[in-house]
Amino acid sequence: MADSGEGRRVCGMPEKAQLHVAMLALQFGYAGFHVVSRLALNMGISKLVFPVYRNIIALCLLVPFAYFLEKKDRPRLTLNFVVQFFFLALCGITANQGFYLLGLDNTSPTFASAIQNSVPAITFAMAAALRIEKVRLDRRDGVAKVLGTLACVAGASVITLYKGPTIFGPSSSSGDKQLMLAGPVGEMKNWTLGCVYLIGHCLSWSGWLVLQAPVLKKYPARLSVTSYTCFFGVIQFIIIAAFMERDPDAWKFHSGSELFTILYAGFIASGVAFAVQIWCIDRGGPVFVAVYQPVQTLVVAIMASLTLGEKFYLGGIIGAVLIIIGLYLVLWGKSEERARIARDAAVVMPSAAAEAPATTAARSKQLTQPLLLPTSTENNV
Repeated sequence: MADSGEGRRVCGMPEKAQLHVAMLALQFGYAGFHVVSRLALNMGISKLVFPVYRNIIALCLLVPFAYFLEKKDRPRLTLNFVVQFFFLALCGITANQGFYLLGLDNTSPTFASAIQNSVPAITFAMAAALRIEKVRLDRRDGVAKVLGTLACVAGASVITLYKGPTIFGPSSSSGDKQLMLAGPVGEMKNWTLGCVYLIGHCLSWSGWLVLQAPVLKKYPARLSVTSYTCFFGVIQFIIIAAFMERDPDAWKFHSGSELFTILYAGFIASGVAFAVQIWCIDRGGPVFVAVYQPVQTLVVAIMASLTLGEKFYLGGIIGAVLIIIGLYLVLWGKSEERARIARDAAVVMPSAAAEAPATTAARSKQLTQPLLLPTSTENNV
């Protein structure tokens, strides 16, 4: 039985195949961003100037689409929304990208990508703590989500606290690559502190996802919300950089390579990747998109080894495996939960339809005021 997506073809390719190709391309794009960001830091680009330029480029890409595509869906901007967008930017742009760059500067692209696999589990834990997500330990899906969260926490802890022996390292002929990975001469690195920064990056990312959900219910224009968030993120980074980056030379491009890294981060990682991800979520669903996340870690490992001469440590490999197992447990739990809710709804609907004719006359006498819709509870989130 062919699904509706089989009818939508581009160059003879069915939509299902398009989704898989798009997700693979997305993971390669994000993997390249990890490596390119590390190269930018190694070239001496300021950790404050880099995100300013990146988000300015992303904002220039997003604003035209948000303005023209969401004219009818965009509610009126109020002070309440402005405050919410400001805090979304503080969490999802400033803290998220700031912690990422600090963590990447002290660790490596592979481990930065590996720890990011824990974001779905951390998001679930935050949503459960805020009572947005229900935890049912008497069901398989609830147990799977809890075990997945614990596995992700264990994996992140292993990566942070245990580096271990080198499992794979570059050959002696790649000494120049190792120098590139080491960064500027005389700069001290702290692996444990870098992993702590990356955990802060994941916490900020998850917090942004949790906080974004109630905002989108009241302001159902995703591109506009992202544009406003990006705008306030640029403002926040500029203010921070104005106080902390006192060297005017840090704002200049010293080579074509520096310009390339910033353009790649802005156009590919923040612009094109965002558009592709929205399309994939719309056509394939969030679980389908999240399942591909570990592919990014594998691609980053290969790219970093070839371009940066990165070493692989036992602790990082064990931690990455635990995090990926946890990711799939959480995704399986969410998938099972959705399937159960759909089955329960399918059972309730026929029985409700059967009893409706018998009770219509009796209920009509009682309907002296409008019924409260279930969606009214959304205003309390």
